[in-house]
Amino acid sequence: MKYNLLLVEDDPNLGFVVKDNLLQAGYEISLNTDGKSAYESFMQSKFDLCLLDVMLPEQDGFSLAKDIRKTDKKIPIIFLTAKAMELDRVKGFKLGGDDYITKPFSMEELILRIKVILKRTYETEKDDINVHVIGDYEFKPQSLELNHPTAKKLLTKKEAELLKLLCLNRNGILERETALKLVWGEDDYFLGRSMDVFISKLRKYLKADSKIKITNVHGVGFKLEVI
Repeated sequence: MKYNLLLVEDDPNLGFVVKDNLLQAGYEISLNTDGKSAYESFMQSKFDLCLLDVMLPEQDGFSLAKDIRKTDKKIPIIFLTAKAMELDRVKGFKLGGDDYITKPFSMEELILRIKVILKRTYETEKDDINVHVIGDYEFKPQSLELNHPTAKKLLTKKEAELLKLLCLNRNGILERETALKLVWGEDDYFLGRSMDVFISKLRKYLKADSKIKITNVHGVGFKLEVI
């Protein structure tokens, strides 16, 4: 399924970069530079997710989100903003925002957040049927089950979220910072040490299949490989 995203960003350089990267990632993109034209686009087309800058001409991102929510209660909304104040984040979530990313941000992090939210929103039922196959294991993210022919393991929510991110990035690198922000909500040293413990637990849970490896990419992140 090719998802159609509404991107609203008044900075022409950033708008171009974000649009170009999302097109390369396989999404269809409609770019608007002000809140008024963005709402008109939203009403005229079918979108699967909205990326809204907060500081916009004509109509700000929070007001735009409020209008969008009057029409569509379920469409995911991610706020893009240079603001980092907690009150702004709270306001965004109260308006029905699904995520909030502060500029400057890495495109890899943004794309991964989009992927996770779209999968959670539109493929929840599919996840329960089409499990992640990891070597001899079957992993069901929604029910937190990690099943092997010889044993079944019920994961904690954070274990399942971390393993799901590894699966979504199989044979690629899952950056530490990205995983920390998506699973723990922020990136700091102590949470990083906690994540290392979770990685060790996942290695233990998957050890019955010697073809599976979760390797450390020094200073960058982790890679899930099935040989």
